[in-house]
Amino acid sequence: MISLDQFLSRVKSEGFRERCQEICDQLHAQDSRYDWVGIYWLGGDVLVLGPWSGRHATGHVRIPIGEGICGAAVREAGTIIVKDVRSDPRYLACFTETRSEIVVPIRAQGHVVGEIDIDGREIAAFHDSDRHFLEALADHIGSLWPGEW
Repeated sequence: MISLDQFLSRVKSEGFRERCQEICDQLHAQDSRYDWVGIYWLGGDVLVLGPWSGRHATGHVRIPIGEGICGAAVREAGTIIVKDVRSDPRYLACFTETRSEIVVPIRAQGHVVGEIDIDGREIAAFHDSDRHFLEALADHIGSLWPGEW
């Protein structure tokens, strides 16, 4: 895994929305385990899909807080790694090929404002190294948060 500084040096976009889309595209392109990458933003008590990168669009463009793994990560305000989504009753099925998921909250000024959501095709695709890298990336995104999507 590359360092956060190396990763961010590849992201050239200036505007917040464009930068977030490029982050999704770069994550998806850099690691074959990252089958689908999206950023959801908190809008009241619902997560709303923002930028994403992957082979297919997801039908889950609005997720109530507390539903699914994405909603649980916001409710718990912490990273969740699911080794096998088929054994986790919280999982909201997006793609039949998804086997694992990592969801990392994005915080701005101490509050969760969104999250990075990544699906993988392999069981136990994500590890502590992914957690540390993605949490640092989420902190970076949160530091740029303009106050609204």
